[in-house]
Amino acid sequence: MKFTLPLFSTPAPPLARGAGQRSKMMEYDQPLAWVVLLLMLFGMVMVYSASISLPDSPKYANYKNSHFLVRQAIFVTVAIVAGLLAFRVKIETWQRYAPHLFVITMVLLVLVLVPGLGKGVNGAKRWLSFKVFNLQPSEMMKLFVVLYAADYTVRKQQVMHKLTKGFLPMTVAIGVVGLLLLLEPDLGAFGVIVCIAMGILFLGGINGIWFGGIGATLVGIFSMVILLSPWRRERIFAYLNPWEEENALGKAYQLSHSLIAFGRGELFGVGLGGSVEKLHYLPEAHTDFLLAVIGEELGFAGVLVVVTAFYWIIKRAFEIGRQSIALDLTFAGLAAKGIGIWIGVQAFINMGVNLGLLPTKGLTLPLMSYGGSGVVINCIGLAILLRIDYENRILMRGGRV
Repeated sequence: MKFTLPLFSTPAPPLARGAGQRSKMMEYDQPLAWVVLLLMLFGMVMVYSASISLPDSPKYANYKNSHFLVRQAIFVTVAIVAGLLAFRVKIETWQRYAPHLFVITMVLLVLVLVPGLGKGVNGAKRWLSFKVFNLQPSEMMKLFVVLYAADYTVRKQQVMHKLTKGFLPMTVAIGVVGLLLLLEPDLGAFGVIVCIAMGILFLGGINGIWFGGIGATLVGIFSMVILLSPWRRERIFAYLNPWEEENALGKAYQLSHSLIAFGRGELFGVGLGGSVEKLHYLPEAHTDFLLAVIGEELGFAGVLVVVTAFYWIIKRAFEIGRQSIALDLTFAGLAAKGIGIWIGVQAFINMGVNLGLLPTKGLTLPLMSYGGSGVVINCIGLAILLRIDYENRILMRGGRV
């Protein structure tokens, strides 16, 4: 008996999604991951360029030319591993432990101030020394205040409009953190943390009148801190007129040489490795003033690439946050936007200081400047952002986290 196929056969039913074919939606935001990785690698190159001549000075005479490059490469490697581990942790787990992480980091901030435990550099005690590495708790606090503020807003959502039950406890917690940071002193980190907490509370629906009131109070507090601190006051006056001879040779020395670096760079720079300002003219060129070296060696074009990369990261953070809130994942949404605020505020302050738009602050450029704690914590924070996006994509495909 012979069987023949009909000319027009009935099409086979489509395969169930996941059974033989993959979703066209990427499992995670690959462009975001690549931008973060490229910024860290670009930063490592520029740290090497900015620090290669440091061993010529007496302070770093025992260091090799590649000392900071090797250490930064180790920091970046550790940051990537830490980011991969953080990405594997569910967002609900981060939410559950957010208050505990916040309290633990606050304890570390207290330990920094204990004689014999805290390590001081240039008159500021901001590190805990563990022989092999130094830990900067203020960098950890930037991440954990994001998670804590997001969790607090979700837990207190029903009473956020009330002063004593909703707004006041969070204000007290941030006030204690601020006091500890001012004792180090680290006014820059305090400013970033206040912006993070206030930003998340604002996005969480806090009463507008109280928000404006606390904003005005904080402006007053920062003004009083500056007025009551002679060296901070001198720095502000020097910032307002950096080219006066006394200022240019004193409190505005870094700023004036940073502006000279940008001026020398013009449109396309003097070429990679060709910076003159890094030759012991511009202090901390590999940390706080890395952007000035980029501006001198790669010009306006190089600075524009860095600014665009950070803008794109911040934009994606807010897009991911909006998507989470649309999926009724309020904690994830606020955390994503909080990470965007954190990276955005710190990058803005660092760039503003380098360009003379803001007074000098001891804040590094996220992901790029030399430093272990900063790079590792930045990478963990962005890994959490990637995890939020990853869980959003699973839910939008109809899956379960």
